[in-house]
Amino acid sequence: MDTPQDATAGPLHRLVRTRRGIGGHTSPNRGATDSWITPRQIIEALGDFDLDPCQCLQQPWPCARLAFTEEDDGLSRPWGGRVWLNPPYSRVWAWMERLAAHGRGTALIFARTETAGFVRTVWGGRASAIMFLHGRLFFHYPDGTRARGNSGGPSCLVAYGDDDARRLRQSGLAGTVVDGWLQ
Repeated sequence: MDTPQDATAGPLHRLVRTRRGIGGHTSPNRGATDSWITPRQIIEALGDFDLDPCQCLQQPWPCARLAFTEEDDGLSRPWGGRVWLNPPYSRVWAWMERLAAHGRGTALIFARTETAGFVRTVWGGRASAIMFLHGRLFFHYPDGTRARGNSGGPSCLVAYGDDDARRLRQSGLAGTVVDGWLQ
């Protein structure tokens, strides 16, 4: 039932589309929510962060010492210290531009390596390292429960600065670290 031809055929179209993950290209709920909570084990593996500029309004566990929510408009506020970024995917590249300019922190994004935004904010001589996570993540809902379906696409952690690159390599997370393109 979940084959490409079924995804666009007749009455099955709606049923199949509603089963897609948060990264599905044709999700009927696209833009319905940007509230996908980072799995706690990722935060714990990467160590303490000073700022989470785009934390969900309802956050079951802290990702950083200081957090801005949507109500605070963290994109326009001053950033300091080591930043954790799980950006709202509806505006991912604006957030990634800001982190790249800040130069110190780690972001969790989809591994859409071919996109202009990825090339500009990651490959374009700005990021220090990338960890391509093995397997697909299961994000969490704001109440802390794990999402039933996986993220719908591969994810990666993007490090800015030598300290964050080192933390990726030493994290123990299942993934492959790529760096060295800046030399």
